[in-house]
Amino acid sequence: MSQPVEFTPTRVVEPDGAVLDVFSLPADAASLEELLRDLFENHWCDIVFGPIIQGAAWEIHADRAPTRIGLLDGYLTVAFGLTHFHVCIGENKGSRARPTSPELAKLRRTSRAELYRRRNVSCVPVSWGLQLFNGAGEQQISVLLPNPFLDPATDKVLKEPDWSRLALWDKLRARWFGLHEPDPGDRAASRFEHA
Repeated sequence: MSQPVEFTPTRVVEPDGAVLDVFSLPADAASLEELLRDLFENHWCDIVFGPIIQGAAWEIHADRAPTRIGLLDGYLTVAFGLTHFHVCIGENKGSRARPTSPELAKLRRTSRAELYRRRNVSCVPVSWGLQLFNGAGEQQISVLLPNPFLDPATDKVLKEPDWSRLALWDKLRARWFGLHEPDPGDRAASRFEHA
């Protein structure tokens, strides 16, 4: 189990103008496996996942707990019956017949992991999540955490925020950054609005 890391955000502006506070996480295989296993074993019904890139957003909701989570040759596989995905979080060696070159192994593997909170036009947080990026800086996966502004059953905007839906964000802050008190700034917005 990794020790808590420093909770100092980097503020970045996305190509669409959205402002993100980015909090770096350890990118070693053991830390990533612990984090992803926790999210998919214990919070599968609360999260939304898939790549979110300019021009595409795959917002996948699992309809059941994973049937299998395993690590083989650096790839973490999360299976929901036939539906599954693979993310290269560790050392990828390939087979004896077809070994993976060091350059390709470095390209495939997660090189950057981060928690983030997206800010609206008033610069207050309105969305929280996790992102993993490979060695080329390409997004491997996003995990959207429960959002206090959205109804979990319909994904429609709530009239009043449900701050209890930040419990997973607060849990991740406590585990990975040693911060056990909720951040009042996370609860500063009065309504949901996109950047």
